[in-house]
Amino acid sequence: MFSDRARKIKPSPTLAIDAKAKAMKANGIDIVNFGVGEPDFDTPENIKEAAIKALKDGFTKYTAVGGIDPLKDAIIEKFRKDNNLNYTREEIIVSCGAKHSLYNIAQAIYSPGDEVLIPSPYWVSYPDQTLLNDAIPVFIKTYEADSFMIKPEILESRITSKTKALILNSPSNPTGLTYDRRTLEKVAEIVLKHNLYIISDEIYEKLTYDGFEHISIASIDPGVKEKTIVVNGLSKSYAMTGWRIGFAAGPKDIIKAMTNIQSQSTSNPSSISQKAAVEALKGPQDFISAMLAEFDRRRRFLVSQLNSIPGMRCLTPTGAFYAFPNTSSFYGKSAENRQIASSSDLALYLLEKANVALVPGGAFGDDHFIRLSYAASLDDIKKGVDRIREALDNLS
Repeated sequence: MFSDRARKIKPSPTLAIDAKAKAMKANGIDIVNFGVGEPDFDTPENIKEAAIKALKDGFTKYTAVGGIDPLKDAIIEKFRKDNNLNYTREEIIVSCGAKHSLYNIAQAIYSPGDEVLIPSPYWVSYPDQTLLNDAIPVFIKTYEADSFMIKPEILESRITSKTKALILNSPSNPTGLTYDRRTLEKVAEIVLKHNLYIISDEIYEKLTYDGFEHISIASIDPGVKEKTIVVNGLSKSYAMTGWRIGFAAGPKDIIKAMTNIQSQSTSNPSSISQKAAVEALKGPQDFISAMLAEFDRRRRFLVSQLNSIPGMRCLTPTGAFYAFPNTSSFYGKSAENRQIASSSDLALYLLEKANVALVPGGAFGDDHFIRLSYAASLDDIKKGVDRIREALDNLS
């Protein structure tokens, strides 16, 4: 009935957890939701007003497939100012979210049998987007002791004659960790040596802490820039998840191929959202610092509380809005005849017994961990951690 392609993929576990939690909540159960990766802040008023103006001005028709020129220009200026990267309009495409940009890249550069290097833990869509385009995901194990950064020697050992690209995500979903310049330089050297593409997912770049400065790998060297497609968007930094505006910058021929592909799938992103995106990038930026300050407050509290739970340990995230604690010490324990053998077992136990929703690390390629989003109020975080602590205390 279904195509081989359709059978290769599975539903997003993050959305599955969120759906179950919402169903429980709809039945009157008080759920603390650490599951979904979405800022709990409203889109700033100036951005909403720009959208309203676009509506009133009748800006409701098709636009150029790859985005309107004012938005491309705003994106070009953003790259110049934030990342010391210079692009032309022909090197920019605007898509229906960063996920769409990533899928367009996969469509444009992967061929059947190509191998795509994906550091693990990984964002859940990277492997499935690879499979949907008849390529082969090759996972590169990263370790808690290395702050989940690639070891260059492991990276090089996984490269074969079939390797096409490396996907790099910093700041990372799910770990909340970031790459430093020294590691990026080593990764770039290996990639150039083997003539690979880099797909650099930088959607969380503005959400960093403790003075960490985000560095785009494309800015390391002009030669690296020529092999890198940078992906970004407005969903996380401007609380615009539903507006569906993402963008990519890279070599002109790849961007042209992505635009041609987009012309046969979605055509242009929403005209109204594009006008709002121009305002987001060019208007006041104080919203980001205010949101970041609140995320930082929650981050510090959540991590300190998780690390105070016996048997649990959690690195302090330097970016995004996720904590990724190691929970493997609880595997093999049980409560009320319920055996905990994996992160999925633990996540289901905490949802059903503690009314706390979170995402099992197995969904991200590492079963030793769970992911908690602190895009939730501090009161909810406090309540949720207390429930987690009590539920884990009941395991033996």
